[in-house]
Amino acid sequence: MTYQIKIPSCSYGGEGSIEKIKEIIAKEKSQKIVVFSDEGIKATGLLDILTGQLDETGIQYHVFTDCKPEPTYGQVEAVVDMVQGQECDLIIGLGGGSVMDAAKLASVLKGASYTIKDLMNDPSQAEKKVKTVMIPTTCGTGSEATCNAIVAVPEEKSKKGIVNDNMIPDYVILDAQMIAKLPKAIVAATGVDALAHVVECFTSKKATPFSDSYALEGTKLIFANIREAYNNPDNMDAKNKMLIGAYYGGIAITGSGTTAVHALSYPLGGKFHIAHGVSNAILFAHVMKFNKDACAERLAVLCDAINPAYAQKTVTEKADYVIEQIADIVKVTNIPTDLTQYGVTMDDLEFLVTAGSQQQRLLVNNMKELSLDDIRNIYLKVVK
Repeated sequence: MTYQIKIPSCSYGGEGSIEKIKEIIAKEKSQKIVVFSDEGIKATGLLDILTGQLDETGIQYHVFTDCKPEPTYGQVEAVVDMVQGQECDLIIGLGGGSVMDAAKLASVLKGASYTIKDLMNDPSQAEKKVKTVMIPTTCGTGSEATCNAIVAVPEEKSKKGIVNDNMIPDYVILDAQMIAKLPKAIVAATGVDALAHVVECFTSKKATPFSDSYALEGTKLIFANIREAYNNPDNMDAKNKMLIGAYYGGIAITGSGTTAVHALSYPLGGKFHIAHGVSNAILFAHVMKFNKDACAERLAVLCDAINPAYAQKTVTEKADYVIEQIADIVKVTNIPTDLTQYGVTMDDLEFLVTAGSQQQRLLVNNMKELSLDDIRNIYLKVVK
């Protein structure tokens, strides 16, 4: 077996690292920049921090704040079409996963003969047209490190991932001041999403020694800091470690891949517009319980990493501990544990089963094969 992992060419971290954008511009000899963000980021003042740095360089730049949360492929295409008329030699994504995914897609679509719909059918044709810088403003999506871009597909009431190594960002800036005032609900949802990334990648069929290194370290960082980052918004050390853990999770995705948690969450986002991190959180512990007999030893390794006091416990006890901790984190961060408030009813069950079973890009990574009945039984845990 041979394996590889591809990561951004240069990553900066630490409070104040946003200033490194000037170094990147100088290194790339950039003349014109396009910035992707959204109205929410603009309202917080975070966009002003970035543009202040750009103003100091005197560079020409154009800002697009039309990125939508959990966007459809049509909405992403509309934003990218606006960029087509702008000359640029560097694209910056400042925001959460949806913003960064749009920026990554723009980097392979600008001036291309193919469309986003073409990439949905055949992502292998994507070529990097413009270099990118990703600056995450949440502590969870990992998009700043991945080769993935996720879009909603309204006609299928689900989501689809476009995956190509050419979308791996060139530069990443992990500046904790970008998440200093992140609302607690978003710390919770994106933090659990990051936890799902590292746990799923570590228990994936595609896991390798490379991806394991990042997934294991990310697991340690997130388990140790997510409760504190949620409960104490002023603890910047915890938030910085969450930011790094999420970044490691993104790298792990590129080297391995998520599994059934993400696969079964996609119809929840696609049809019911439930935030990605929340839908993952609701399903997370239930999927891991289903998977336990196939990946107990892998979960035991994670237990040893996060709680050495359990060293003498059995493999089963260690696996149970990890799953219990996942469920507890969802509970203490006040994420819903079922789908009632999102209007999902038993009438939607068969749609979910069918749509979830079609997410084969991710289901093939799951250590345990899921039948339609297995998928149905997992959804029944959260559909009332």
